[in-house]
Formats: sequence, C-alpha cells, structure tokens
Amino acid sequence: MKKSDFLIVFTLSDQRYALPLPMADRVVRMVAITPLPKAPDIVLGVVNIQGRIIPVINMRRRFHLPEREIVLTDQLVVAHTARRPVALVADAVLDVIACPAQSLIAAEEVLPNIEYMEGMVKLVDGLILIHDLDKFLSLEEENFLAHALENSALEAS
Repeated sequence: MKKSDFLIVFTLSDQRYALPLPMADRVVRMVAITPLPKAPDIVLGVVNIQGRIIPVINMRRRFHLPEREIVLTDQLVVAHTARRPVALVADAVLDVIACPAQSLIAAEEVLPNIEYMEGMVKLVDGLILIHDLDKFLSLEEENFLAHALENSALEAS
C-alpha cells in the first residue's frame, strides 16, 4: 500500500475488514445468487450485475467464521482481482477511510506467511484487517472456478 491509501471498510460478524479502495468497483444490495456447479467451496455461486456474471465469494468460509444465512440486508462488495471480478458478501459496508502510513501494519510484521491478508490498520477503536484480494483464491481454486464458469456459459448457450 502507498503512504496514504483509502480503504473500503466492511463487517463480517463483529470484525471489521477492508480492501484497498482501488480494488472495489461498487457496493450493491444483496441479490439472488445462482449456484455454480463444480465451483470451489468458497464460491457461493454467481450473480448478474449489469450484465456481468460475477462469482460470489463466501469470506466467512475463507476465514473460518461461523456460517449464517444470507439476508436481504447483506451487501455485495463488487471488486476485482488481477484475474477477474468477484463479489464479496459483507454483513454491512461501513465507510471509506483514509489510511495514514503510521497506522498501517504489514501482515508480515504480525505473523509471517499469514494468508489472504495485506496488513492491518491500527485505529483508536480497534484493528481493521486489510485483505489481499489477489491471494484470496489459490491457483487450484482459480482453475476450478474458471472451468465452472466456462461450463456454465456453455450450458447457457
């Protein structure tokens, strides 16, 4: 991250998480998720957002948080990795914040080789964990997802 980046902050359970703002395309209300056969375990299915078919990632499963039913008040953070757009299910999107360099802690400083995390922001009211979206899907999961999306597109045509 740069010296003073902006982050989009959202919650899962009672924990705050963030993504670098340039990775987030938009936030939308929950919509119907269509199951995607043969997708990786952390992919709930796909959604159609303005004509784009986007895989929906279950971050609760990725972070080993307790599962819960998706409700209409949940939100989707539509973001992009280096390889594809994704939608992340969030309990709520809270804010966009500036992240001054002195508040940022690199993930390696806390725990070397920590998965899926880019770092943390230390604020007066607690920590916010910053995701590394490009590491969210393993290469194997990425390949399974690509095949599942291809098969889905072929079946639809």
